[in-house]
Amino acid sequence: MARDSLAAYRAKRDFNVTGEPRGEPATPASGRARFVIQKHAATRLHYDLRLEHKDVFLSWAVTRGPSRDPHDKRLAVQVEDHPLDYGDFEGTIPKGQYGGGTVMLWDRGWWAPEPGFDVDAGLEKGELKVVFAGERMRGGWALVRLKHDREHGRRVNWLLIKHRDEFVHEPDPDFLEQTATSVTSGRTMEEIAAGAPLEPTRTRRV
Repeated sequence: MARDSLAAYRAKRDFNVTGEPRGEPATPASGRARFVIQKHAATRLHYDLRLEHKDVFLSWAVTRGPSRDPHDKRLAVQVEDHPLDYGDFEGTIPKGQYGGGTVMLWDRGWWAPEPGFDVDAGLEKGELKVVFAGERMRGGWALVRLKHDREHGRRVNWLLIKHRDEFVHEPDPDFLEQTATSVTSGRTMEEIAAGAPLEPTRTRRV
């Protein structure tokens, strides 16, 4: 299943040029589901949210980055599934390659559905209720698919919305500015772009 799910990912990349992982051999699943958010300075700056599910990372490009204010509904464009070893990738995708630009490991940790929530049914319906246990993303969040885009066959757009809990910040204008360094290397985007490649800390497993 993971191999079929990654066909689109591999078709978009020339692994003789880019240092992104092929996903071969597959990184083993962990005892808990991982998530990673990568700050990505491609054509436009965005934040890539990835949720481990069935041996791949389900992935969304959050165009303005996450907000801890429930009033800020952030557009999240669903993209192709990524391999689990992408959770360790921090560096620069060469110019001319798909997604060319600098990638930072902005946050990572564990995620789980809200108690009693069925992930597969939620994906089919177009609503995910998740709980993050990361260094920066904490507590409950929702991903809600926009029905109009789905019905007309356009790109699949969702909204990322913070649930109300003890981790809410209202308003939350400085969240992304205050978290402008990598959670693994401590580097800024500029330092990642200018520096020699570093071996990032491996994604946490149990």
